[in-house]
Amino acid sequence: MKRQQILYLWLAEGALDTATIGWAFFDGATGAGPALPSSEPPYPTGVAALEDGWFMQQSPSPYVLHPGAEHGTSYLPNEFVFERTVEI
Repeated sequence: MKRQQILYLWLAEGALDTATIGWAFFDGATGAGPALPSSEPPYPTGVAALEDGWFMQQSPSPYVLHPGAEHGTSYLPNEFVFERTVEI
């Protein structure tokens, strides 16, 4: 039986080879599939996730940078969504 796992990576910039600054992991296999670390980024970059067999489902839309906005707080804009199916 197969189940889906979803991984969100927020990267420092809009390129897959930049550093991971945040992540979230959702396990449709309810723990029966491979686990990911919870205290540190599971992958240093998005490219590392691809190399480990994750499929990229969504990349961030381009966004306009406004002068002075770099110090404001908001959502993390460089969100990449990855998916893999695991056998349980």
